[in-house]
Amino acid sequence: MSTASFYNIFLGSGVVYAQDGAERTVVETPPATQETEESPRGLEEIVVTATRREERLQDIPVTVTAITNKTLNAAGIVDARSLTQVIPGFTGNRTASVIQPVIRGIGSGGVSVGDEPNVATYIDGVYQPDAFSNSLELVEVERVEVLRGPQGTVFGRNATGGLINVITPDPSFVTEGRISARVGRLRNDANEYDLRAYVTTGLTDNIAVDFAGMYRQTEQYIPEISTGRKFGGIKVFDLRSKILLEASDTARFILTANYTRQRSNVNATQPLDDNTAARGFEGVILPDGPWETSLSLTPRIDYERFSASLRTRFEFEHFDIETTTAFMHNTGRQDADADSTNIDLGQILFPLEVQAESQEIRALSTGDGPFQWIVGFYAFHLDASMGPIELINSPPPGPGSPAPGTPIVRFTLSPETETLSFAGFTEGTLRVTDRLFLTLGGRYTTEKKEFQQAVNGNPLPYGRVDERFNKATYRTALRYELTDSANIYGSFGTGYKSGVYNVVSTSSTPVNPEVIEAAEIGFKADPLPWLRTNLSLFHYWYSDLQVQARSEDGNSYVLQNAADAKIYGGEIEATILPTDEFTIRAAVTYNHGEYVEFPAAQDFIPLPVGGNLVTSNDAAGKSLIRAPEFTANLGLDWATMVQDGEFGATVNFFFSDRVYYDFLNRFSQDPYALVNGEISWTMPNDRVRFTLWGTNLSNAKVAQQIRQGVFATDILYEKPRTIGIGAELSF
Repeated sequence: MSTASFYNIFLGSGVVYAQDGAERTVVETPPATQETEESPRGLEEIVVTATRREERLQDIPVTVTAITNKTLNAAGIVDARSLTQVIPGFTGNRTASVIQPVIRGIGSGGVSVGDEPNVATYIDGVYQPDAFSNSLELVEVERVEVLRGPQGTVFGRNATGGLINVITPDPSFVTEGRISARVGRLRNDANEYDLRAYVTTGLTDNIAVDFAGMYRQTEQYIPEISTGRKFGGIKVFDLRSKILLEASDTARFILTANYTRQRSNVNATQPLDDNTAARGFEGVILPDGPWETSLSLTPRIDYERFSASLRTRFEFEHFDIETTTAFMHNTGRQDADADSTNIDLGQILFPLEVQAESQEIRALSTGDGPFQWIVGFYAFHLDASMGPIELINSPPPGPGSPAPGTPIVRFTLSPETETLSFAGFTEGTLRVTDRLFLTLGGRYTTEKKEFQQAVNGNPLPYGRVDERFNKATYRTALRYELTDSANIYGSFGTGYKSGVYNVVSTSSTPVNPEVIEAAEIGFKADPLPWLRTNLSLFHYWYSDLQVQARSEDGNSYVLQNAADAKIYGGEIEATILPTDEFTIRAAVTYNHGEYVEFPAAQDFIPLPVGGNLVTSNDAAGKSLIRAPEFTANLGLDWATMVQDGEFGATVNFFFSDRVYYDFLNRFSQDPYALVNGEISWTMPNDRVRFTLWGTNLSNAKVAQQIRQGVFATDILYEKPRTIGIGAELSF
């Protein structure tokens, strides 16, 4: 289906896609930096739209953490992957060098087009459909909400593990803005620069506009020891603008446009424990430690996207109608060294292009009646292609061999895929008694996927194939108010990710959908004005996991269903104000995830000569990949008035248990800790702020990813210690 025909169907009927409740949402800043109306040491009330309705965080029967822009900045969080520092049960590792978030052990292993992540990402209510969108920069955000557990009703699409909900500020009629600059130093004389600006103003009595922009650059800091070059750098440019029209007291329109460009070679991998098939060849040069590399090509991850959306809200006497229509066009390219050495045994080169349109209309009740409801209809269309994907195997240099880099096997794939999806959903909450609330919700999704493949430029005989997937998901929750400041709840719900074609293969058969059933009980309380405690216990039954790994010949990927898994655990969060000047944020997560059935898991067995024997084995009883069993977060915020200015300090600590990166648990990252911090001074006029900041202060050597293949097992490390200064001007 063409883009034009898609829009003709839905624009004519007025159906559009949205999440506009965020416009009326307030998340208070930390108590140390804002006065409270309740008491000198009272925790601020937090209001979120995690359920697409404005509600108190402590009242909703969902496990959600909301982080304000101030906390994000102080913790050194600039992108979605870094949320690991402050979100319980969340890890932001990479797969094939692309960011793939994991929530409570659930995260996607696929990065090819059409294989959408099972941790959904929304920006101002707009669903982000491809893995490259997870690289989003957090540019002038109001807050980030992370919902843990399947969101199978009002969000629904592929939110099997949960979702990241990014809310940016809407334009204001009051002229204001800020400009900030940060510069830091890494190893090997490399610098990091971060420039950001935001301004908003009213143009007329009912039209306001804003602009948000950023430029971030990390210079090359990973030496390529075979040639003297350096890799690991990144340049990111992001520009966003909104126009707000308040057409009347009951009608509101917001048009948003966003452009992002990233150029990087952050995928500068190295062999893990020297495990590479090139190890025995003459002339091979292997790194001596972390943050070094020796490659036969220039690694590359480039990404460019343009998106636009129109959100509307119409208020009626007893309900509101909220809509959004959204468009996105992404292009990207990744070049990777398959053996991670200067010996040219293999290369993986793939460009991609994704275009998506989404529309939704939602009606929701207003007022404070005993029954609150939401009903909506959703439509989504995606056209995507990759290629030609070049998977090149070359001979090592030596007597009688062709020139280095001359391919002996050049295998190209040129896949195209298309998705068309429709869904209807509803959710309602009934106040059964003054303290008892019952929530019921459901969603029905029908989805058609099409796929075609060409090998070395030749279309495969099966031509264009298609498959339809239909699924009903639901959620029920019961909440009881023990007191005005304490709730207990229990919920049971389902999540769903549709079947998908393996576009990095020649197979014409899609894998089955993955399905999750989730039970959770929780307790939320503010027992004292200066204490907030939240507890949740959960158990997931996870069927037909979609998992991906390199194939035996190294020229494609295997995408398969991993039969079944089980996940269970618990989380406890606490916020404490020992004094007016000091805030403690702490969380501990226990998450046990294992494969219950996985009889034919891809297994990579290291060979004595280097590289891996690729076979299949039973992974039942093994831990889920990228799912540490135990994690902990600790944040300390202190601020005090000195000479009419404010002196502040923030420290954020994250600990992770062992993380496995393969199905048979042969390759792992040892337990580790990361520490970020900031010291700040705000001038008496409250307009100028200076900071001294640092990330990875202990210089921990931590894997972002460990990837296995026939040629090598390679590793990509987190950035080393970075220390810098910053300044911000507000007006």
